[in-house]
Amino acid sequence: MFTLLKKEGHARRGVFETVHGTIQTPFFMNVGTSAAIKGGISSIDLVDLKCQVELCNTYHLHLRPGDQLIRTMGGLHKFMNWKKPILTDSGGFQVFSLSKLRRIKEEGVYFQSHIDGKRIFMGPEESMRIQSNLASTIAMAFDECIENPSPFKYVKDSCARTVRWLHRCQEEMARLNAAEGTINPKQMLFGINQGGTFDDLRVSHIKEIAGLDLDGYAIGGLAVGEPAEVMYHIIEQVEPFMPVHKPRYLMGVGTPQNIIEGVYRGVDMFDCVMPSRNARHGTVFTWDGILHITNEKHMTDSQPLDPKCDCPTCRNFSRAYVRHLFKANEQLAGRLAVQHNLYFYNTLMEKIRDALDEDRFTAFRDEYSQKLAARI
Repeated sequence: MFTLLKKEGHARRGVFETVHGTIQTPFFMNVGTSAAIKGGISSIDLVDLKCQVELCNTYHLHLRPGDQLIRTMGGLHKFMNWKKPILTDSGGFQVFSLSKLRRIKEEGVYFQSHIDGKRIFMGPEESMRIQSNLASTIAMAFDECIENPSPFKYVKDSCARTVRWLHRCQEEMARLNAAEGTINPKQMLFGINQGGTFDDLRVSHIKEIAGLDLDGYAIGGLAVGEPAEVMYHIIEQVEPFMPVHKPRYLMGVGTPQNIIEGVYRGVDMFDCVMPSRNARHGTVFTWDGILHITNEKHMTDSQPLDPKCDCPTCRNFSRAYVRHLFKANEQLAGRLAVQHNLYFYNTLMEKIRDALDEDRFTAFRDEYSQKLAARI
C-alpha cells in the first residue's frame, strides 16, 4: 500500500495506495472535525484547494449526528460527498482534552459529553466500531494522549496500557472488516507511539508496536505545549525504529516550519487545525511569512493576501477587501481566509514533494523553514 520512491537524508517521497484513491506523500490532511471544515468550506471546495485527504473526528461524530446515522447514510464519504481518502482520529486526543470530565480504566475511558454532560464510555472496541460505521479510509487506534510533562511511572504504565488497547483494536478491526455488511471492509488501522518526552519510553514503545505489522504508524502526544525543539528531538529518537515501508504520521502538527522540519526528520503525514483556526481570526500564511490581515496598514492595500499565491481568494480579492470583511464581521471573511490558508498548506506540500523529486529539499528547507515562521 505504501511505496517509498526516494529519500534525501531522512526526508521521504512516496505513494500511498488506498481503497479511496492514491495519495502522494508527504501530505497534509485538512481537518474537518465534524465532517466539515470550519469557515464554510465544502467538500467540493476542497478539490479546488488541492486537498488529498480530509481528517474527521470519531468523538465528535459519535456525539452528533451519531455514527449509526452516518452508517445508515452510507458512511462518511457519501454523507459529506467526499470521494478521496478520509482519516478518522480515534477520540483519544479528545479524552486528553476532557481531562476534568474523564476516568481512565483498563477497559476504556468513562467521560462526560462536552455538549450535554451525558455519560459516555469509549474503549478500543467502541472506537473501532464507531470508525467502522463511519467507514473512513484510515482508522486510528484508541490510545491515551498524556500531558507533557507527566511523571515517568505514569507515562510508562500508560504506554503499556496503550499497547494492550492496540491489540484489542487490531482484533476488533479484523472482526469488523470481515463482518457482513461492513461499508469499508478494507479499512486500515494505524498505531500510535506514545511515551511523553522520555526517550527510552518512546523507543521501547515504537519497537513493540512496530512488530504488529499495522498499516501505518503515528507519533502522538506531541504539539501539546512542549517546545518545538523537544518535539523534533523525540521524532529523531523514534524515526529509526519506525517501519520503513509504512507511512509515518506526526499527529496535530503544525506550523509550516514544523511541517518542513518534520519532513526533514522522516515524517510523511501531518494534520492541524491551525490553518483554518488562524484564518478565522485574520491570520494568513504567505510565502514571505505570517500576515495579520486586520492590521490598519492593510486598509487601502490593493494587493492579494499573497502576491505569490494563485488560490481563489488571491485571484479575486484584495487585502483591503478581506480586512473590511473582518472588521464588518462578515462570514465571508473567514471563508476567504480559510480558503487561502488551506490552499497554501496543500501547495507547501506540493512544493516539498517537487523538491524531493528534484533532489533539492535541503535547499528548500534552508530557504523556507525560518522564512515561513517570520511575521510580516
